[in-house]
Amino acid sequence: MSDIIDGIIERAENSRIFRNKEVLRPDYVPGELPHREEQIRRLGTILVTLLRKERPSNVFIYGLTGTGKTAVSKFVLNSLHKRGSNSFKYVYINTRQSDTPYRILADIIETSGLTVPFTGISTAELYRRLVKVVRQENRIIVLVLDEIDTVVKKHGDEVLYRLTRINEELSTSKFTIIGITNDINFVDLLDPRVKSSLGEEELVFPPYNASELEDILSRRVREALKEGTYSQNVISLCAALAAREHGDARRALDLIRVSAEIAERGGKNQIAEDDVYLARNEIERDRVTEVLESLPFHSKLVLIAIIKGLEQRKQLITGEVYDIYRRYAKRLGLESISQRRVSDIINELDMVGLINAKVINRGRYGKTKEVTITKEIRDAVAKVVINDEKLASVWSG
Repeated sequence: MSDIIDGIIERAENSRIFRNKEVLRPDYVPGELPHREEQIRRLGTILVTLLRKERPSNVFIYGLTGTGKTAVSKFVLNSLHKRGSNSFKYVYINTRQSDTPYRILADIIETSGLTVPFTGISTAELYRRLVKVVRQENRIIVLVLDEIDTVVKKHGDEVLYRLTRINEELSTSKFTIIGITNDINFVDLLDPRVKSSLGEEELVFPPYNASELEDILSRRVREALKEGTYSQNVISLCAALAAREHGDARRALDLIRVSAEIAERGGKNQIAEDDVYLARNEIERDRVTEVLESLPFHSKLVLIAIIKGLEQRKQLITGEVYDIYRRYAKRLGLESISQRRVSDIINELDMVGLINAKVINRGRYGKTKEVTITKEIRDAVAKVVINDEKLASVWSG
């Protein structure tokens, strides 16, 4: 049996195809960012005042997934930091991982070497500690909040309001926020006061076209893959497939990486076009299926309620989803969860991309969410629920 493991280790250590796989990872920041020169120039122009120890404007950056928003932000800040590390420091937080106001404030504080307990302190107390920490820094702090829409959709914009007002409590130290989002409608969720403060400067990142994606891939694979292991046709195919999905460079990089992994697992020395199509299917299938299978039971039941509800009507709002969900729970002999929790689940399903939940204003009835779902997700759900007897009975009933 140890021979099997030895063989796996040997193949991993002596890859036929990869030179440096990390170059194809989404969090890798290359030394150059082709086709984002204008965005680098604009963001650099806004942030260069850091070198004069002057607080730059808050910046709101938006664009679809894989358009270079995070990479450009890190690239510009790293470049400026090399030239003026004493004038500012920057803190990067992905709010999909640090997805509560408490965790965001704690993460900022902990960059100064202080420890914050996981729970047990009020958000107000954490904010007071943050103000104290920023004062002691005696320099400008640039806070990058990536996927900023995640925390707002779950918890509202109170933490953003506090952070955009922090400079009113500071003198020598200052605080600047860079907010990054994939949701171009995100600003509609914000209180007007937060919107005006956070959006002092706005940058829009357009999708890459197929030619630009091909150029990006060509540069990356020269570092990532061994010579002779890929053809220009393979690169062109990966670029073309990614261009169809709103010009997503991240998807293009995933495609070439997974294609190489598939080729290597098959004992090949070169990536074929068939490997790219297999990679595309594997990436999409794995992403949706893994998310669906990992959902708690009641989240799956809410998802089924949405799908079945939309089979009967064109539009579905949160309250209607809850009514359908309660009927299903009762049919299964289960105690239903609260409407508040179902509303939270709808937000969570929206955040992972399984549904689209749009805030609508119903006048005197207040705000609610209108829920829609794609046929592709519906088909994926159908394949997953058949493995659960209870869910399958609801689905077929």
